[in-house]
Amino acid sequence: MYINRSYPLSLLLGWTAKFILVFLLIDAVPVLLHRFLDYDFIRIPWLPIALIGTALAFYLGFKTNASYDRLWEARKIWGSIVNDSRSFAVLVDAYVKDTEVKRRIIRRHVAWLTALRFQMRERRGWEHNNLRDNAQYRNSTGVDEFDHTLSEKLPDYLSEEEVKAVLALKNPAVHILHNQMSEISALRDKEDLDGFKTMEMSGVIRNLYDHQGKSERIKNFPFPRQYASLNFYYVWLFIILLPFGMIGEFEKLGENYVWMSIPFCTIISWVFYTMEMIGDYSENPFEGSFNDVPITTICRTIETDLFEMIQEPIGPANANPSKLVVF
Repeated sequence: MYINRSYPLSLLLGWTAKFILVFLLIDAVPVLLHRFLDYDFIRIPWLPIALIGTALAFYLGFKTNASYDRLWEARKIWGSIVNDSRSFAVLVDAYVKDTEVKRRIIRRHVAWLTALRFQMRERRGWEHNNLRDNAQYRNSTGVDEFDHTLSEKLPDYLSEEEVKAVLALKNPAVHILHNQMSEISALRDKEDLDGFKTMEMSGVIRNLYDHQGKSERIKNFPFPRQYASLNFYYVWLFIILLPFGMIGEFEKLGENYVWMSIPFCTIISWVFYTMEMIGDYSENPFEGSFNDVPITTICRTIETDLFEMIQEPIGPANANPSKLVVF
């Protein structure tokens, strides 16, 4: 997630530069045909194009709001994960007396966070998968899940036997929480925990299951493709029709003013297309773009907090977080 005070124009133009050139070409062709070949029939009355533009503006507003809702819901889910992770660590620190067991439970929780963030970064067909294939982008953001695998990270937190067991399963994060609950039940059976303490800790684990399920719902259920695709088509329809309607409007100002329709149409097309792209890139909050929820940094923050509680050395990955992501 980009964290500076303002989104730089250079980044925005780099994001849309190739489309600006396409808009210039689309807007210049009708003017050239009109001026040099006297194709007067290509002029379209402005009113129907204005109606299309008005309808499109409402539609873009709907898509942008819906995409932001998905982004903000994802952020609230991961905010709850932060809170419940700290609560769980406090309970473990207070209730579990065996230092080694306490250490194992906390490290297993960090393993769950690691597994969950890697699962949230898995490719989906409707996402912008070119992001992880772009070396320059990967270097600027430092998204850990693009450069490593879960099998490389889990041994930092779990025993070799447990790593092999959870990686053999379809959803490692779910089974790590299952192992966590099994250990707590074992502590109760040995009477190291009473019923009330067990109930409190298991309640937090249920919350974590709930947060994972909500996060998976956003990840695995895309923004409805009919809304996303039709919006894209409508934007391009408006962009293509726009210069044909602008020719007559600028000619009313004077014969040579028709050339001014090219830059004005390009600016209008750029604004509408940028609005479409903002909604398009915001609808998938876990894919690792500049606009998504910074789950990598959130997990690093939780790991730091939990390891400091039990006086565990903090991993080197937490010492140099990316400048483009923030908790």
